Amino acid sequence: MMDAISGRHPATGRTITVLVDNGRIAAVEPGPPDTTCWIAPGLVDLQVNGYDGIDLNAEDLAPAQVSALARSLAAAGTTTMVPTLITASEPALRQRLEAIATARTDDPLTAHVIPYVHVEGPFLSDRDGPRGAHPRAEIRPPDLAEVARWQSVCGGLVGMITLSPHWPTAPETIRALTAQGIRIAIGHTHAEPAQITAAADAGAILSTHLGNGAAATLPRHPNLIWAQLADDRLIASLIADGHHLDRDIFTSMVRAKGLGRVVLVSDTAALAGLAPGIYDQPIGGQVELAADGRLSMCGTPFLAGATQTLAQNVVHAMALGDLTLAQALRMATETPGGIV
Repeated sequence: MMDAISGRHPATGRTITVLVDNGRIAAVEPGPPDTTCWIAPGLVDLQVNGYDGIDLNAEDLAPAQVSALARSLAAAGTTTMVPTLITASEPALRQRLEAIATARTDDPLTAHVIPYVHVEGPFLSDRDGPRGAHPRAEIRPPDLAEVARWQSVCGGLVGMITLSPHWPTAPETIRALTAQGIRIAIGHTHAEPAQITAAADAGAILSTHLGNGAAATLPRHPNLIWAQLADDRLIASLIADGHHLDRDIFTSMVRAKGLGRVVLVSDTAALAGLAPGIYDQPIGGQVELAADGRLSMCGTPFLAGATQTLAQNVVHAMALGDLTLAQALRMATETPGGIV
């Protein structure tokens, strides 16, 4: 049976009707003139830690939780999401990877939504500030043998790793992992500019939530943020939730990189989608989720994660960067889709 979905095209404003036959687009035709909704491709989120009470980094993650998360996010407009596991012990990472792999095997929709897994850590900076909420006790140097053990339990599902280029072995590690088809991102680092450049030389392609996961105070110049902004080989992922980056910083980063080298990521935590209130979390302890979506450690000005969906990030990006809907959507569809 043919289904018809009508809406306004984000770039032209004209109404179109998309005809869908058995789950596939069969044709795109002019739409009814009175349509007020917008229509766009499904959103692509390269960094999801959890949503709607489901935490991908919880102990004993179950495949059913992964599938429930995939469905919840698809209903919120994110039709492709990359589960993101943060720094943990090797046994914990392997258990979570195995659960995600099982979920994809057991559920075709989950397999469609999840192309691969992003492991953010554990090869990060152990310094306060750059490491963010990642547990210092589990930070460790890059280890190709450990990555191989991850891949052995999940059928090679690890497709992206965020690491800090400050490690002496980082360039050779990046070259080896890139040769295996794993995308390498730079993040949670105190690396010098020369080490950032060396990482890009070795094959790194992305900056993980640029502007966050860094020391609160940096040299005016040179520093690791300028180095990443200036290198056209690095696509910048940005959290445009209205809390992680202010208007001036977001606008400057988008202009420096160019629209084609920026992706929006939600970096949502398990509390995303839940009601405002005080919650106890394994990471961050007692946290407060405000009505505007800001998640912070109680009694402090420090953020404890992100809670805005990628669709909400698109709306914030339009306001923060004075962007059109089409421009903001490009950063949540076409550009991250090229990395998937």
